[in-house]
Amino acid sequence: MRYLPIFLDLKRGVVLLAGSGDLARAKLRLLASAGARVRWYATGGDHDLGGLSAEETSKVELTAGDVLNADLDGVISVLCAGAGEVGPLLSARAKAIGLPVNVMDDLEHSTFIFPAVVDRGDVVVAVGTGGASPVVARRVRELIETVLPARIGDLAGFIGRWRKIIHGRIPEFPLRRRFWERVVDGEIGALVLAGRNDEAEAALNDIDDASAFAARLPSGKAEGSVTLVGAGPGDPDLLTVKALRALQDADVIFYDELVSPEILDRARRDAARVPVGRRVGKPGIGQNAINQLLIEAAQAGRRVVRLKGGDPFIFGRGGEEIEALRQAGVAYSVIPGITAGLGAAAQFEVPLTFRHEARRITFLTAHKAKDAEAVDWSTLTDVKMTIVVYMGMTAAPSVRAGLLAAGRSARTPVGVFARVTRKDAASAIGTLDELPGLVEKIDGGPAILIIGDVVSHAAPSRHPGLTQLASYFQVAAE
Repeated sequence: MRYLPIFLDLKRGVVLLAGSGDLARAKLRLLASAGARVRWYATGGDHDLGGLSAEETSKVELTAGDVLNADLDGVISVLCAGAGEVGPLLSARAKAIGLPVNVMDDLEHSTFIFPAVVDRGDVVVAVGTGGASPVVARRVRELIETVLPARIGDLAGFIGRWRKIIHGRIPEFPLRRRFWERVVDGEIGALVLAGRNDEAEAALNDIDDASAFAARLPSGKAEGSVTLVGAGPGDPDLLTVKALRALQDADVIFYDELVSPEILDRARRDAARVPVGRRVGKPGIGQNAINQLLIEAAQAGRRVVRLKGGDPFIFGRGGEEIEALRQAGVAYSVIPGITAGLGAAAQFEVPLTFRHEARRITFLTAHKAKDAEAVDWSTLTDVKMTIVVYMGMTAAPSVRAGLLAAGRSARTPVGVFARVTRKDAASAIGTLDELPGLVEKIDGGPAILIIGDVVSHAAPSRHPGLTQLASYFQVAAE
């Protein structure tokens, strides 16, 4: 690490800005929004304050004359942006008296660099790449922006207002730290993040014995709870913001076999990770055992994440787990995920509904042949219905037989989409009559079957089979 991240107290003095044009105005807006008092030497003579509020403009001192002879008394930092040849000369003067200086896009003449900044009021995150790639720093900042709650700065300010009071009530540092962990992770913190500050103030004020509040659980953390999280079909970038927060807060994660390693990598590093899923043909620990693990972990005061592929409520047994948690009196919440059927449709450009062609969608599961045999296929013969079959690879021959026997055309377009949204995603497209053979082409699951005329609209460049499929429709039309 060449550059040490530090935070400059802008109330200690004036920032001198030299330069003109868009580059100087960009720095001016940044400084003014941070509350800095700025002495601006516009080297091009154009003091354009456009885009600044009246309050921000009041903190800018417009100065004329030669900046190389500027009075540096009370200046805490020097910035050059769009200053041309003046930059290195002013840098030399600042260095000579020990003032930190930044010359934009000139590492040689700078003693500090500007990070990409995430500003949440009292919470500020700085991201730097040592000047190597400001674009990468901005991309990282954008990722952080999506994860940080909008009111996280309010939470920091809330704690700051109570800090001295709680310090007087809890002199022991370890216990005081646990107190604030419980506040941040518990109901009071949630109230602040929801914008309900008055309720949060009242709740904190109602704590009679702060030490007992902090020591109520050995871990010092909030009471245990379970969050059912939909991990989506595989691509970690499809996780919701709430899902990422839950993974970062978790003490223990019980995850399905189909959850990708890339998604688990987004979890808190020191969280315990327990696999509880199973693959086709392999034994698992059973749903009752999973329910009991969730209950026991929550009752021990742990923050539990039950991480499930796709969405918890679409063939994910999320409903069964919630019933068990309710009966045990365990607090829980649900964070939905992108189900595999929608992931397949988006990746391979198969519109599940299409005007005048498909007005209904049916989701069903056919884990085994007997599952397919139990389906009443006569209700699925409407040509304007799209059928999405989960876990249908093994049962593909029975799915085909059931639909054909019910009267669905053998030439109905069908797609088999495997490992959707992942790097090794694959697909095979053909007709209902060819379904078992299509399954053999995709080299292993998990896979989604999509059946219906909408499959003919999939992206042609990704599906060689569409050429043959198009000929079927042409012949039928003639």
